[in-house]
Order: sequence, then structure tokens, then C-alpha cells
Amino acid sequence: MERCSILALLSAAVLIMSSLGVEGWSSYNTEVFQVGGKVMCQDCSKDWNQWAHGAAPIPGSKVAVTCMDARARVVYHTSDLADAEGEFDLSVTKNVDGIEIEPENCAVRLVSSGSATCNLMTDFGGGKSGVSLHRPTQVYPGVIKYTVGPFYFTTPQCDLPDNGPQ
Repeated sequence: MERCSILALLSAAVLIMSSLGVEGWSSYNTEVFQVGGKVMCQDCSKDWNQWAHGAAPIPGSKVAVTCMDARARVVYHTSDLADAEGEFDLSVTKNVDGIEIEPENCAVRLVSSGSATCNLMTDFGGGKSGVSLHRPTQVYPGVIKYTVGPFYFTTPQCDLPDNGPQ
């Protein structure tokens, strides 16, 4: 009997969650949505374990969000600096001059490093090429937040030379 109750609850939860598609998030009547993440330094001169798991935050790194309209024109751009833990948190206004901003038409990317020694952009986590927003990581009444990254910089000595076609 108890097992049937658990299955019924799980089924109800799946039905509710599946009905909350992108259309469901718009019902939260927020005027902004949040974009957050982290900027880290990976140093290839360390041993493999330190390189893979020992990335350090880069305070002062700049990250930007650019949003396009349906005709692929930039309608919104904002940026933020990472805090002491390398974390950033951007607020994006959903309505700009009567144009509704769709999170799916926004991309987040690295702009600059806050470090003099770890300042070479990488595309680990999509930071160099940019990451599109797809599904929010937090949805509460009054709060819609997307989390991206982490994004990484590395040291110039870790840069691989471009050998061109072989």
C-alpha cells in the first residue's frame, strides 16, 4: 500500500514538472532573470590532480550577457565582475523598450581576467565562445535563475601553439 502511495506521488510530480515547460516559467511574473556562475584559473604547470581539481577562483574577472531579438539584433547587454570567490551574478531585464527578452536568445561569455598571470581565455565550460541559456536552475515565485560554467582562464605557458594544417 505504501509503495502505491509513493508511486502515485512520483507520478504526480512528473506530471507537474512536465507541465512546467518554458511557458510555465513566464507565469512567475518576474521583471528580471538572474544569470550566475564562477570564473576559475586552471594552471597546466601543476600536476594532473591539481590541474583537474584544483582550479582557483579569479576575482575581478569580467563576464557579459548579450541578448538578441527575434531578428538577431542585440537588444540587451550587461556585464559583471566576479567577487572574491570568482562568482558572478547578473540581472537581465526582461522588457527593454517594449521588446520582450527571451532567455533562450541570450549568451553568457568571458570578457577579461582579473589576474595578471592567469589571463588566457579557454573554452572549458564555453566561456570563450559563449553559452546560451536553456533551462533555469532555480525557479521560485519572483526568482528565475540560470547557472552557467564554471568558465576558465589559464596561464600563457599553457597555450598550445597553432601548428596550422599538417
